[in-house]
Amino acid sequence: QVQLVESGGGLVQAGGSLSLSCAASEGTSTNSAMAWFRQAPGKEREFVAAISDSGGSTHYADSVKGRFTISKDIPKNTVHLQMSSLKPEDTADYHCAARLAGYRLPTTQTYDYPYWGQGAQVTVSS
Repeated sequence: QVQLVESGGGLVQAGGSLSLSCAASEGTSTNSAMAWFRQAPGKEREFVAAISDSGGSTHYADSVKGRFTISKDIPKNTVHLQMSSLKPEDTADYHCAARLAGYRLPTTQTYDYPYWGQGAQVTVSS
Protein backbone atom coordinates (compact mmCIF):
# COMPACT_ATOMS: atom_id res chain seq x y z
CA GLN A 1 0.00 0.00 0.00
CA VAL A 2 1.42 3.35 -1.05
CA GLN A 3 1.41 5.97 1.67
CA LEU A 4 1.91 9.67 1.12
CA VAL A 5 2.43 12.14 3.95
CA GLU A 6 2.56 15.88 3.34
CA SER A 7 4.36 18.39 5.53
CA GLY A 8 5.01 22.10 5.43
CA GLY A 9 2.52 24.78 4.49
CA GLY A 10 1.08 27.28 6.92
CA LEU A 11 0.21 30.96 6.88
CA VAL A 12 2.08 33.54 4.81
CA GLN A 13 1.48 37.05 3.52
CA ALA A 14 0.90 37.69 -0.15
CA GLY A 15 4.19 37.78 -2.01
CA GLY A 16 5.83 35.38 0.41
CA SER A 17 7.13 31.84 -0.02
CA LEU A 18 6.34 28.42 1.40
CA SER A 19 7.41 24.89 0.68
CA LEU A 20 5.61 21.58 0.88
CA SER A 21 7.09 18.10 1.09
CA CYS A 22 5.53 14.72 0.41
CA ALA A 23 7.16 11.64 1.91
CA ALA A 24 6.27 8.55 -0.07
CA SER A 25 6.49 4.84 0.64
CA GLU A 26 9.80 3.29 -0.35
CA GLY A 27 10.21 3.07 -4.09
CA THR A 28 7.14 5.11 -4.97
CA SER A 29 8.95 8.18 -6.21
CA THR A 30 11.19 6.17 -8.50
CA ASN A 31 8.46 3.98 -9.96
CA SER A 32 5.74 6.45 -10.80
CA ALA A 33 4.88 10.00 -11.66
CA MET A 34 3.70 12.19 -8.81
CA ALA A 35 1.79 15.44 -8.55
CA TRP A 36 0.37 18.15 -6.38
CA PHE A 37 -3.28 19.16 -6.49
CA ARG A 38 -5.12 21.72 -4.40
CA GLN A 39 -8.67 22.26 -3.23
CA ALA A 40 -10.06 25.51 -1.93
CA PRO A 41 -13.26 25.62 0.15
CA GLY A 42 -16.30 25.16 -2.05
CA LYS A 43 -14.23 24.42 -5.14
CA GLU A 44 -13.21 21.31 -7.02
CA ARG A 45 -9.77 19.83 -6.66
CA GLU A 46 -7.44 21.29 -9.28
CA PHE A 47 -4.09 20.35 -10.76
CA VAL A 48 -1.03 22.30 -9.62
CA ALA A 49 2.13 20.51 -10.77
CA ALA A 50 3.39 17.06 -11.72
CA ILE A 51 6.73 15.33 -12.18
CA SER A 52 7.80 12.17 -13.96
CA ASP A 53 9.29 9.11 -12.26
CA SER A 54 12.83 10.20 -13.08
CA GLY A 55 12.18 13.84 -12.25
CA GLY A 56 13.24 14.83 -15.73
CA SER A 57 9.83 16.00 -16.90
CA THR A 58 7.57 18.47 -15.14
CA HIS A 59 4.24 20.10 -15.89
CA TYR A 60 2.53 23.09 -14.27
CA ALA A 61 -0.88 24.68 -14.21
CA ASP A 62 -0.86 28.04 -15.97
CA SER A 63 -1.90 29.71 -12.72
CA VAL A 64 1.32 28.71 -10.94
CA LYS A 65 3.82 28.59 -13.80
CA GLY A 66 6.89 30.64 -13.01
CA ARG A 67 6.02 30.81 -9.30
CA PHE A 68 5.97 27.16 -8.19
CA THR A 69 8.64 24.50 -8.63
CA ILE A 70 8.13 20.75 -8.23
CA SER A 71 11.12 18.52 -7.60
CA LYS A 72 12.05 15.05 -6.43
CA ASP A 73 14.59 13.77 -3.94
CA ILE A 74 14.64 10.19 -5.16
CA PRO A 75 16.96 8.71 -2.48
CA LYS A 76 14.62 10.11 0.16
CA ASN A 77 11.41 9.19 -1.70
CA THR A 78 10.24 12.76 -1.33
CA VAL A 79 8.57 15.24 -3.64
CA HIS A 80 8.77 18.95 -2.94
CA LEU A 81 6.71 21.92 -4.01
CA GLN A 82 8.45 25.25 -3.63
CA MET A 83 5.96 28.12 -3.82
CA SER A 84 6.92 31.76 -4.23
CA SER A 85 5.15 35.03 -5.02
CA LEU A 86 2.12 33.56 -3.30
CA LYS A 87 -1.30 35.11 -3.87
CA PRO A 88 -4.47 34.93 -1.75
CA GLU A 89 -6.02 32.77 -4.48
CA ASP A 90 -3.36 30.13 -3.77
CA THR A 91 -5.06 29.47 -0.43
CA ALA A 92 -6.15 25.82 -0.36
CA ASP A 93 -5.50 22.35 0.97
CA TYR A 94 -2.59 20.94 -1.05
CA HIS A 95 -2.56 17.20 -1.71
CA CYS A 96 0.26 15.00 -2.91
CA ALA A 97 -0.67 12.22 -5.32
CA ALA A 98 1.04 9.26 -6.99
CA ARG A 99 0.27 7.19 -10.05
CA LEU A 100 0.41 3.41 -10.11
CA ALA A 101 3.87 1.86 -10.28
CA GLY A 102 5.13 1.88 -13.84
CA TYR A 103 3.06 4.89 -14.90
CA ARG A 104 5.92 7.26 -15.44
CA LEU A 105 4.47 10.26 -17.22
CA PRO A 106 3.04 13.24 -15.33
CA THR A 107 -0.60 14.00 -16.06
CA THR A 108 -3.07 16.66 -14.94
CA GLN A 109 -6.15 14.57 -14.19
CA THR A 110 -7.12 13.47 -10.68
CA TYR A 111 -8.37 10.11 -11.96
CA ASP A 112 -4.85 9.16 -13.05
CA TYR A 113 -3.68 9.20 -9.43
CA PRO A 114 -5.01 6.41 -7.18
CA TYR A 115 -2.87 7.33 -4.18
CA TRP A 116 -3.38 10.52 -2.18
CA GLY A 117 -2.06 12.18 0.93
CA GLN A 118 -4.33 13.81 3.49
CA GLY A 119 -3.32 17.32 2.59
CA ALA A 120 -1.49 20.33 3.96
CA GLN A 121 -3.11 23.71 4.49
CA VAL A 122 -1.70 26.79 2.78
CA THR A 123 -3.20 30.15 3.67
CA VAL A 124 -2.09 33.36 1.96
CA SER A 125 -3.26 36.59 3.54
CA SER A 126 -3.68 39.80 1.57
